[in-house]
Amino acid sequence: MRSIEFAPCLPTLKTSVPATPDWIHEVKHDGYRLTVHREGKRVRLFTRNGHNWTDRYPLIVEAALRIRVSSFVLDGEAVLLGVDGRSDFDGLHNRKHNDEVQFYAFDVLMSEGGDLRKLPLSMRKTSLARLLARRINGIFLSDFERGEIGPDLFRHACIMGLEGLVSKRNDRPYRAGVSPNWVKVKNPDHPAMARVQDASDEAYPARQVSG
Repeated sequence: MRSIEFAPCLPTLKTSVPATPDWIHEVKHDGYRLTVHREGKRVRLFTRNGHNWTDRYPLIVEAALRIRVSSFVLDGEAVLLGVDGRSDFDGLHNRKHNDEVQFYAFDVLMSEGGDLRKLPLSMRKTSLARLLARRINGIFLSDFERGEIGPDLFRHACIMGLEGLVSKRNDRPYRAGVSPNWVKVKNPDHPAMARVQDASDEAYPARQVSG
């Protein structure tokens, strides 16, 4: 089963972090993008390409059912945390720890039947904080910072070995597809960069040049 009703907003890849007051900045977790859909007692998890992964991550499903609001759609990242508290992509990818995978929510697209996507991000963040005010193991509110701190935050993220930052305009609505209002800047030394290069090499192998 595939879901396209809540197709995700995707960041534009850049090399510098915005440093003006109208942006917020989130640490990029090294995981899988997911949306969490709950309608009453039914919970479904969809990937960014619309594939149903509900059966893959039981901890996230159980956490969604413990949220007091019975109808919502959350946007975020499925993450496996290692013993050091950082995301472990290799462990996530090999699927040996699916029952430990958690969800970091960074946006809410629908709540109690109301479509929130037309609201500015600042208002959606407020709604998300209210929705997740009661801490529930398995779904967490993703932290963020505001304004000019972006470049400094990125430098610290790189020092800590994190994947990078996603910066978002706090006054813009949620739009499906690649958006200039979401900017991703990657840590050039993070293993995720090597994965991207490997994927590129597989898709476009080097031509053999005869001597």
